[in-house]
Amino acid sequence: MDKLYIIIPAYNEESNIEQVISDWYPVVEKVGGDSRLIIINDGSRDNTYEIMQKLKKEKELTMFQPMTKENGGHGATILFGYHYAIQQGADYIFQTDSDGQTLPEEFWQFWEEREQYDMLIGHRSKRKDGSSRVFVTKTLKLVIRICFGVSVTDANTPFRVMKVSTLKDYIGLIPKDYNLSNVIISVIYAKKQLAVKYIPITFRERQGGVNSINIKKIIGIGKQAVKDFRVIGKTI
Repeated sequence: MDKLYIIIPAYNEESNIEQVISDWYPVVEKVGGDSRLIIINDGSRDNTYEIMQKLKKEKELTMFQPMTKENGGHGATILFGYHYAIQQGADYIFQTDSDGQTLPEEFWQFWEEREQYDMLIGHRSKRKDGSSRVFVTKTLKLVIRICFGVSVTDANTPFRVMKVSTLKDYIGLIPKDYNLSNVIISVIYAKKQLAVKYIPITFRERQGGVNSINIKKIIGIGKQAVKDFRVIGKTI
């Protein structure tokens, strides 16, 4: 039986975290075996981690593992989770976010096709998270083409199933604590011409709380990304 680890980063998500657990825990239950739901608290300043611990105990969620770490950002947190899943012997990793924008029922098409691909990624073809976010995604796609010479449909989607036997061969190419880990994974797979499939998914508005990333931060991340891409491009 395949061992699935669902990796979800969480930062100041006290208004969403109970629903996220309620949504995604049944997925690991259905997959079964030694599968786990891993939600990683990224140094939240609210009660996110306390709520996670309380729910695990009260609802006896044996396949749910709340974890916590110092704040390092989204990319560093999922990279932490990927390394952990690999160390624990997971066969597949699924990554999504804790803001409620993705739908658990859309996971199963990805799971059914997992053996045929090194990675399956959700394509946010119909997005409801704002025009500025769509603009960032399109700009990122252009920058990736210029810096790496590959076309990536939706590089940063937080909805992806990855075969661990492939990921562990390439995860060492990602700088430690790198902020755009999913982007670089998408680029590496494209550069190496690995088997990747994009599947359209629903992408809703954030279901609660406040997004920690604003336009000013996006611009700053973008400027740093271009610099980083030039360096990373030489290694992959």
